[in-house]
Amino acid sequence: MKKLLIVLAALLLALPMFGVAAQDGTIVDVAASNPDFSTLVAAVQAAGLVDTLNGEGPFTVFAPTNAAFEALPAGVVDYLLAHPDVLATVLTYHVVAGDAIMSDTVMGMDGVADVATVQGGTISVDPAGLVNGASLIAVDVMASNGVIHVIDQVLIPEIVLAAADPLSATGDIITAGSSTVFPLSERAAEEYRNAGYTGNITVESIGTGAGFERFCVAGETDIANASRPIRDSEIEACAALATPRTPIEFRVGTDALAVVVAEANDFVTALSIDQLARIFSGEYATWDQVDASYPAEPIQLFSPGTDSGTFDYFVEAVMEEIVGDTGRDAIINAANIQFSEDDNVLVQGVESSPYAIGYFGYAYYIDETDRLNAVGIDGVEPNGVTAEDGSYPLARPLFIYSDAGILAAKPQVADFVNFYLSSVNDYVTDVGYFPASQQAIRLAQLQLMIAQSMSMGM
Repeated sequence: MKKLLIVLAALLLALPMFGVAAQDGTIVDVAASNPDFSTLVAAVQAAGLVDTLNGEGPFTVFAPTNAAFEALPAGVVDYLLAHPDVLATVLTYHVVAGDAIMSDTVMGMDGVADVATVQGGTISVDPAGLVNGASLIAVDVMASNGVIHVIDQVLIPEIVLAAADPLSATGDIITAGSSTVFPLSERAAEEYRNAGYTGNITVESIGTGAGFERFCVAGETDIANASRPIRDSEIEACAALATPRTPIEFRVGTDALAVVVAEANDFVTALSIDQLARIFSGEYATWDQVDASYPAEPIQLFSPGTDSGTFDYFVEAVMEEIVGDTGRDAIINAANIQFSEDDNVLVQGVESSPYAIGYFGYAYYIDETDRLNAVGIDGVEPNGVTAEDGSYPLARPLFIYSDAGILAAKPQVADFVNFYLSSVNDYVTDVGYFPASQQAIRLAQLQLMIAQSMSMGM
């Protein structure tokens, strides 16, 4: 309860900083008076919900800021504003009718509560200050017909897509990219075949960078698998193709990058980000330089290759965090390091010596727990809970990318992406990763719906 009081106190202190003041007017009046809600007010008007939210109530509205709308992928807000029925579904998912739920009510809950919305679905309200994973940034803004709580994300309701139909899909599907996403996409392809698809699905493990090159430069693949977001330069390469492509990002899971040592290593159980950076830059060449109690033996380093999204992520999250802009060069030029695009080579390399250390996706670690030990980072072990709540410092999202033109020209690709998004959480943990949040999967499904409607000229 003490923790909850601290959280809610912080939220209440944030209220004047955000600049929302209670007024005599309705919820719409209060929102319209604040420039930080201009997108929300425009959306309420476009959806024809002004009269509803000017009604008697009482209502509890979880109100996204302009920044929350701006954080949505490109084209989503424009699509919603142009489709009032879909927009109304999204907006009414933020509204609870019949009660004005105050912050002290939330604070007094024993745990997470599912609350019915005007849209018909439920939202998860957490006493730690989260609504469907979105953070409350101001609370208890009173209006004449209810209360507003300000949140930092646009909540996405359940997206109803036509069911995938593998039995009817014809034509081949080509995917390539991240070695980390490879096991997940391979499993999705296997499930799709088991559901009746008789065409050929190619899933290649070539690294995230190489996958984007084949998708955006060569224009050879239908789907790019990625363990990092696409870069501006890669988007520009897609746009420069003879038949331009606009990459659409679909979140499919969460990976906790595992830092590992051999099972025979009985001295390393935990490291800090600082120590990890100094090890992989070569500043610490022997284990006793990391800790005087460790053996005075040379450190053997194993790293994914420079085309790998895992390498890029490690450079950003570890090397640049400590070493700065020279982090990439530091790890590339480190002595006694072996690079490979094949994670199995890295696994075998670390297993071969008690003085070796390496890193790769969590899925490759869990298949080798009898021969490898995961190293805690900054005192946190990698697992599903720490990956989802963000406390593990090396957790990262996993993606697949496609393009509306591809989805239109190759219906089998659209059907596979639909199947992937609707089924991935059924087996993602079996593969060795962790589910993307409900919000992330729903947003990916919304983007698929938008892409398909664009291809049909809607």
